[in-house]
Amino acid sequence: MSSIRDDYIAPWWTYWLHNFPHVNLNFQPIDNTFSPQDQNYQQSLIFLGCVAAAGLGLNLLCLAIYLSCLCCCRKDEDEESKRPNSCCVTWSAVVAGLISCAAVGVGFYGNSETNDGVYQLTYSLYNANHTLGGVDNLVTNTMGSMESGLKQHLARLDEIFATRGDYVQTLRFMQQMADNVIKQLLGLPDWDTAKVDLAAVADQTAYVEYYRWLTYLLLLILDLVICLAACLGLAKQSRWLLTTMMVFGVLTLILSWASLGVDLATAVGTSDFCVIPDKFIMNQTKDLISSDIVHYYLYCSQTLPNPFQQLRTASWSWSPPGLSL
Repeated sequence: MSSIRDDYIAPWWTYWLHNFPHVNLNFQPIDNTFSPQDQNYQQSLIFLGCVAAAGLGLNLLCLAIYLSCLCCCRKDEDEESKRPNSCCVTWSAVVAGLISCAAVGVGFYGNSETNDGVYQLTYSLYNANHTLGGVDNLVTNTMGSMESGLKQHLARLDEIFATRGDYVQTLRFMQQMADNVIKQLLGLPDWDTAKVDLAAVADQTAYVEYYRWLTYLLLLILDLVICLAACLGLAKQSRWLLTTMMVFGVLTLILSWASLGVDLATAVGTSDFCVIPDKFIMNQTKDLISSDIVHYYLYCSQTLPNPFQQLRTASWSWSPPGLSL
């Protein structure tokens, strides 16, 4: 797990998205702290999708009004006025095509950056899973060695030095220290109780990201094809081609606004986590591990006291009479 150091600063755009108005479906402002289990927070993300749906409705309404006005004006225009109107429509289509091509270029860049970010996320999840697995194996092997091997040796030494009271007292002290170490190991968090396999989460994330990346790539390519076909239809003045491209353009417009709503909600939720990640992590691990331990390893600050220092000192501080450590 990557550490959240004291000098951690999220990118500027995460703060910009984090400051987006968070409103539930009842139009009530809520806290923008990342809490996916909270119903109001979930509604605030859904509200962003609804805003995109409202934008889609407004876009379709403007398009319908424009087409209606264009059809009505064509019935009343005479031969002398056809050319100016035709030039106006042509230039409008050219400007719209240029704007669409620029948006598609930004979409290709954003799709690539998102794919790279998800790859880094899955890589970190695999590393975290490997680290936690190593900790579990180390703790299990250490406890097994101390409970079996060390206790057997101490029992054998106790039999050998049964007539020497000072040695027996020292062996009792060593037995007590071993029990304290085992007690501390038992106090470590049991990651199996979390029932979260980070490797499985990483695999699922990579699987979903592959199809998301492919879907967005096909959608952007479709946008380019529609723009090129529309330009070809204008050049050849083919009504059939323009009508076909209009239909596909409307479908693409619907898909684009829908993807914008999903992306906006995802980006805002991710930014809420990136701005204040420590609070969410500590809330998720409060039933598994002490908050002092989580806070210590999240910030990795040398000014914070080591939470294991007191336990380690207590295990080795007492010594029997006549024995100095």
